[in-house]
Amino acid sequence: MKTCLIVIDVQESFRHRPYFTAQDLPAYLRAQNALIEGCVARGVPVVRVFHAEGPAVPENAFSVASGHVRALESLVDFEAAATFTKSRHSALVGTGLDVWLTQHGVQRLIVSGIRTEQCCETTTRHASDLGWEVDYVTDATLTWDMEQPDGQTLAAADIKTRTATVLQGRFATLSTVQQAIDRAAA
Repeated sequence: MKTCLIVIDVQESFRHRPYFTAQDLPAYLRAQNALIEGCVARGVPVVRVFHAEGPAVPENAFSVASGHVRALESLVDFEAAATFTKSRHSALVGTGLDVWLTQHGVQRLIVSGIRTEQCCETTTRHASDLGWEVDYVTDATLTWDMEQPDGQTLAAADIKTRTATVLQGRFATLSTVQQAIDRAAA
């Protein structure tokens, strides 16, 4: 089964958001980089997706004009099989990624990137609904604490657990970095 790794929104834009902290960044980058390197070593195509939206002004970190819609520093350098830019949560909306995957005979996706509960989860659900088999590598996703409607903080670790819980067995197979690499090579 032909597999493709999708690296979603791993970009400098996030360093310029008020919620950004580097607390979980080193562990995330170790996992993300290992996943990319493992896939590249096995000839699995790696697709890069960037997020760009909002006013096209330098003050908007998600505007190309800001200079921040580029690979996150410390992300391993890799030659992407294709690069797409999205303006919605799902990497499959309006980007042409779905067409590219179909044209290349991809049947299984490995989803990784930033943010766990937003673009990574949304892309996973969407891909599953469109018929792709999805491996979701929780360790190779990153998010930050969020404020709940009642004002309390929901910890990033709890967000990742919640995302894993709702995806597992319904929309994706939860995988470690090594499991995803091994399944891609099978």
